[in-house]
Amino acid sequence: MTKKTSSIVKLAIVAVVVIIGALLTFCSWRVPGTYYNFNSFASSIKLGLDLKGGIYAVYEADSNGVNNFSERLSQTQDRLTGLLTEKGYDPTITTEGTNKLRVEVPDVSDPSSIFELIGKPCQVVFVVDDEVVMNAKDKLTGANARYSAQSGSAGYLVELQFTSAGKNEFGSVTGANVNKQMSIYLSYDKNIKVGDKITDYSDNVQLVTTATINEAIYGNATITGDFDQETVENLATQIASGTFELTLSLIESSTMPATLGEQALATGLVAGAIGLLIVIAFLIWRYRLFGVVATISLAIYTELMFFFLAALPWVQLTLAGIAGIILSLGMAVDGNVIVYERIKDEYRSGKSLLASYHAGFSKAFSSILDGNITTVIAAISLLIFGAGTIKGFGLTLLVGIILSMFTSLLLNRFLVKAFVNLVPEGEGIFALKRSPEVEAELKEAKANLTFEEAKSDKEPEKVEVENEEVALTEAVVEESVEEPEQMGDVADQDVTPENNDGGNN
Repeated sequence: MTKKTSSIVKLAIVAVVVIIGALLTFCSWRVPGTYYNFNSFASSIKLGLDLKGGIYAVYEADSNGVNNFSERLSQTQDRLTGLLTEKGYDPTITTEGTNKLRVEVPDVSDPSSIFELIGKPCQVVFVVDDEVVMNAKDKLTGANARYSAQSGSAGYLVELQFTSAGKNEFGSVTGANVNKQMSIYLSYDKNIKVGDKITDYSDNVQLVTTATINEAIYGNATITGDFDQETVENLATQIASGTFELTLSLIESSTMPATLGEQALATGLVAGAIGLLIVIAFLIWRYRLFGVVATISLAIYTELMFFFLAALPWVQLTLAGIAGIILSLGMAVDGNVIVYERIKDEYRSGKSLLASYHAGFSKAFSSILDGNITTVIAAISLLIFGAGTIKGFGLTLLVGIILSMFTSLLLNRFLVKAFVNLVPEGEGIFALKRSPEVEAELKEAKANLTFEEAKSDKEPEKVEVENEEVALTEAVVEESVEEPEQMGDVADQDVTPENNDGGNN
C-alpha cells in the first residue's frame, strides 16, 4: 500500500469517527428492537443552579445546651457541604438568621430525598451482652457506602471512618471482649450513653448486624447486612449526618428557578457556536489545509469534551464551568497555531515539506507541554482549595486542558502527517512560502545539481569517442611541433653546393 493510499484510508476512518461522534453527542434515539432510549451526551450533562435551577432546603439547628453555637454551626455547614459534594451534588450553603442553614443544590435526580435523610440523623452504638460499650458520636468522620466482593462476603456494606481517638477506643472495646458477640445498633436518640442497657431504648434503636469478635480491631468498622444500593447509601447518609456538630431539622424545602434565567444556557451556546465558527474561518483562511486539520481536531475535541462532561458523575455544568471549557478550547487552538507557525518557519528556512513537519512538531512539543502543565497545576489547585463554582471551573478546565494536549500533540500530528503524505508537493495548499534569499539559494543549488547530473549522465560510448578525439588531437599537436626542425634540416641540405645540381650554373 502506497503512502497516499494509506493516508486516504486513515482520513476516511477519522471522518467516520467524527460523524459517529457527532451523532452520539447531539442526537438521541430509541435503540431498534428494545425499549432503551439513548440520550445524547449533550442532553446527559448535569446543569447547575445558575443554568437550570434546582431545589433548596432550610434546616434549623438545635441550640439547646450547646456551647460555642456559632462555631459549631460553621463546622456543621462545612461537614454538610462535604457530604453533599461526596454524593455528587454541587451545593451552595449559606446561613439564615442565627440558627438556620439554607442548602441549594441543582435539580438532579431527587435531591429532596437526601434532604429528608439529613434531617433524620442517626448514631452508631456498639453493644455487648445488652450493654452499650461504645457510642460513635463525635468519634466518626463520616461513612461510605461501597460494594464488597471479598471471599465469604459479597454485597453492599457501610464503612465507618473513625477518628484517631475513635480507632483507639474501638480497639480497646474489641480487645476487652474477644470471643464475644458485638451488635451494632442505629440510634435515633442522642442521649444513649456507655453503660446503658440497649433494651431501655427499644423504640429508638434499630439492630443492624451482629458478629463475633476474634481479635482487637484498631481501625475502621464495617456494617454488613442484606442491603441493596439505595438502602446502603441512605444508611451511610444518615450516619454521616449524625457526625455533625449540631442536630439539624428540616423545616422548609421547595424548587427554585435558574438564577441566570431560562434563556442563559441557550444564549451561551449560541454565542459559543458563533465564536467557534469565527475561529475556524480564521484558521482556514490563515493556514488553508492546516486550518482544515485544526477544524477536524477541534471537532473531535468538542465531542470528547461533551462525552466526559456527561460521563463524569461529579460534574455539574455551571457558568463558571463553561468559562473553563472556553479557556481550554482557546488553549487547544493556541497549540495548533504554535505547531503550524513552527512548520512555516522550518519551511521558510529551506527545508522540505516533510522535514518541516517533523522539525515543527519536535520544536513545538516542549512549548505546548510547558504551557499546559502550568495550567494543569492551577486547575488542580482550584479543585483542592476551591469550593462551589470554583471547583466546577477547575474541573472543566482540567478535563479541557488534558483533551487539548491530546488533540494538539497526538491527533493533530497524525492528521498533518496524513495530509502531507497525500499532497507532498502542496506547499501552496498549506500556505507555505520561503524567503526570497532562500528561494534564490535553492534555485542556484538546483541549477548546479542539474549541471552535475547532466555531466554524469553521458553515455559511456560517447565518452570513449571523445577520448579518442582528444588523443588524436594531442598526436597532431606533437607532430606539428616536430615539423619545423625537419623543415630546417631540409633547407640546410638544399643550399649546399653538393646537393644542388644547378649550383655551378
